[in-house]
Amino acid sequence: MAADRLYLDHAATTPMLAQAQAAMVAAMGHWANPSSPHADGRAARAALEEARARIAAALGWDGHVIFTSGASEAIAIGLGRAKAGRVVTSAVEHDAVLRVTKGAERLAVDGDGIVKTPVQAEPVEAPLLSQEKQNPSTSSGRTDHKTVFAIQHVNNETGVIQPLDQIERHGAILFADCAQSAGKLPLPAADMIAISGHKFGGPPGTGALLIRDLALVEASGGQEQGYRAGTENLPAILAMAAALEARADWLPGAAILRARLDAGIEAAGGVIVARDAPRIPAIASYRMPGLSARAQLIQFDMAGISVSAGSACSSGSLKTSHVLHAMGWDEAVASEVVRVSFGPQTSEGDVDRFLAAWTAMAARARR
Repeated sequence: MAADRLYLDHAATTPMLAQAQAAMVAAMGHWANPSSPHADGRAARAALEEARARIAAALGWDGHVIFTSGASEAIAIGLGRAKAGRVVTSAVEHDAVLRVTKGAERLAVDGDGIVKTPVQAEPVEAPLLSQEKQNPSTSSGRTDHKTVFAIQHVNNETGVIQPLDQIERHGAILFADCAQSAGKLPLPAADMIAISGHKFGGPPGTGALLIRDLALVEASGGQEQGYRAGTENLPAILAMAAALEARADWLPGAAILRARLDAGIEAAGGVIVARDAPRIPAIASYRMPGLSARAQLIQFDMAGISVSAGSACSSGSLKTSHVLHAMGWDEAVASEVVRVSFGPQTSEGDVDRFLAAWTAMAARARR
């Protein structure tokens, strides 16, 4: 990145930590296929398993760790191959979840983006099990008919933190997309969790599915205990472990910076998305009345500032955010929202520089 540019798009990807870079370079100098039976392969296997234990310990996870190429693949394995008769998710999930769960029930959210759970009144399994007892052909060969709740821990566009511990599960399996929270917040008490290395200072192209019981998903593959095919990317995995172990608690400082930015945006006539909801300090979205997100992104980029509009996976199309739509925003106002996201090195000066550019842009839009 150019020295004079200001990078405020850490929710899309955050630069690799120095410790992760060093671990990856060292591993690339001497590594072998962990599946090979010779001495070099056995050494690689030992390093892989040590990294697995290090990552679990760093996250406070006591279940299994299945290495993947990122959160999207973890989602595809956990939800696409779940031994479940029913999947219930929310309307504000990441596109990776919505693609895998196409046709699933979508829970609505309120104006703050908090998931509504109308299924709390009765166990969600009951109607399904009753139907399948009457017509066994509807089971699709499944032996486990539990429901899976797939609910994001932290929304990637708004930063809203879902109160997963308050969801009445009635014995359902909880799948949590923790791409934006792993390495920053304590993990929720979920049965399956997706994480992505490049969101917390590790390398891109690596992640994991954390799973308490391997029997929750269908096996398919030759590696990772039979749950994933392909040679493990050992250098990247070691770098991901180093990133998790090196992370510092920078969120309290980020909360101060975000509060400063929130106040400045409101003073300049802007609107804070999900202002009163519990939000992770590292992510915020703002509406600039009268100027489209497309125009904002161009002007910010010309000013040397990198931000985004919604999820990085869909912002290239600049389509209206499905998250804001689900929160009750109409297309006109939703199209005026950009996302700002902090990293460990974001400073007060960075916030002030962005705020000065935003304020000047908003003033021109009003004129």
